[in-house]
Amino acid sequence: MDRITESLITELLANLEISSEGESKDFEKLTNYTVVSNEYNKTFDIETLTVGDGNDTGIDGIAIIVNGQLVESTDEVDDLLEKNNSLEIEYLFVQSKTSSSFDSGDINTFLFGVLDFFATNPKLVRNEDIKRFAEVSNYIIGKAPRFRENPTIKLYYITTGKWTDDTNLKAVIENGVGNLEQTNLFEKVIFNPFGARELATAYRKTKESISTTITFSNRITLPKINGVSQAYIGLLPFSEFLKIVSDGEDNILNVFEDNVRDFQGDNNDVNGGIALTLNNDDSEIFSVLNNGVTIVASSISPTGDQFTITDYQIVNGCQTSNVLYNNRKGINISKVNIPIKLIATNDDDVKTRITLATNNQTPIKKEQLAALTQFQRSLEQFYNSYTGDARIYYERRAKQFNSDNNVLKSKIITVPYQIKSFAAMFLDEPHNVTSFFGTIVKRLNEGKAQIFNNDHSHSPYYTSSFAYYKLESFFRKGSIDTSFKKVRFHILMLFRITNEKENMPALNSKKMEKYCNELLTLLNDETKALKAFKKCTDIIENSGFDKTEKQNLKLLSKTKILADFAKK
Repeated sequence: MDRITESLITELLANLEISSEGESKDFEKLTNYTVVSNEYNKTFDIETLTVGDGNDTGIDGIAIIVNGQLVESTDEVDDLLEKNNSLEIEYLFVQSKTSSSFDSGDINTFLFGVLDFFATNPKLVRNEDIKRFAEVSNYIIGKAPRFRENPTIKLYYITTGKWTDDTNLKAVIENGVGNLEQTNLFEKVIFNPFGARELATAYRKTKESISTTITFSNRITLPKINGVSQAYIGLLPFSEFLKIVSDGEDNILNVFEDNVRDFQGDNNDVNGGIALTLNNDDSEIFSVLNNGVTIVASSISPTGDQFTITDYQIVNGCQTSNVLYNNRKGINISKVNIPIKLIATNDDDVKTRITLATNNQTPIKKEQLAALTQFQRSLEQFYNSYTGDARIYYERRAKQFNSDNNVLKSKIITVPYQIKSFAAMFLDEPHNVTSFFGTIVKRLNEGKAQIFNNDHSHSPYYTSSFAYYKLESFFRKGSIDTSFKKVRFHILMLFRITNEKENMPALNSKKMEKYCNELLTLLNDETKALKAFKKCTDIIENSGFDKTEKQNLKLLSKTKILADFAKK
């Protein structure tokens, strides 16, 4: 293995706080992380896409992306289908070899393994990871009548050597790709052979701030504004707008401010109306019916009509942008121009004022938006008040820490995992966290349990996330058996129950900070924390809770049995 690849592995393992498992497994993690990071624009847990050794059918990594979301369960598929009324699917398969050459036999094995993955009657013996991914995939394919188009599948075969367009290897690849195409399952089948150089280039891309260049001809420049370095208003043709919300591989980018708000779905009345306009013969009327999209960037570099925007977020127009993207293949979309406000500022107060002032076209009430936006920002600041080993990072905006080399990726808490850990640990709802995170928030806020209320103490949010981080670190070190990962949110609930010194106060109570600090004191003691988590795993084992039975993870009755057993 060359020294550059070795250094990339060293950096990645350190960032993820993962111990080396040997050259081959470490290389697998590097390739899986790099491929998925370039295809999926949100932070993810690398363990969720790694395929274990033995009966892996020639596959090292799998990712299934549905409507722009990395899915791990059939519940998430159902939630996304309910929201959007249709499915857009992308499969990613990775095989990596530390050899310095591309082997035709290994490539063929990889291609056959992928083909067998989609077979109605698979011939290859499958390990538990392959079975888990195949279960989700088969469920998705069963929803084929709701596909926007057949899925795209991308295959990455990666070595430490150099790809040279060898004729024999290309023939093997063409044959394997042809076999996949003959299944009639896929809209596109793309095979990417990567050598060390291509891998290094792709890895470096994962650390870049988001940036794009557009042609912005129909614009006016706004006069000088305090706190704003540049500002423009104009109309942007759809083809140029698409460069802002999607990458070169046609994947939607997560460039939306406060991503907890989430896309409301095509079934929403407002969004359905936008889609109808886009698909009418007079789609050009869109520009006078829609309030448009507001984009705030750290910097704008204009050269004539060419504008390069860097580190940008769409602070208003999440719904409009998603509907435009979802209808990007419509026959009338080329006639559409989008009203645009493009602003460069590094002033957070100005950015907040812009966000609140411009959001008036979404079903979310103004007061809800203000509260949600403020709570997310103040929660991020609360995280930032901790230092040393207690420091973790709240990723309010997707991949906001990408370009910061000082931030360990293992210490980043995304919005979905904040929601799931809080709901499990402080709302006793671990059975409800298998769904898509936007659905979890909706269900909680429609019931008695509430999340992200403006009067809530920040302490339980940070505490639940820190507990999640500590538990994951024990899994990574092998201190707790990874078979318990599937019940990790139940463990968080049990941890609170078994270590609280008094009944949990109200989430908006002044007593909540003291309550959480006692839990944090325990979590910050490595030995005591491990002992406490192992007590939770013992409860799961001794209570009769079958962690291998998926349905148990979703049942309130099973959660209550665990909670009652822990309180004895």
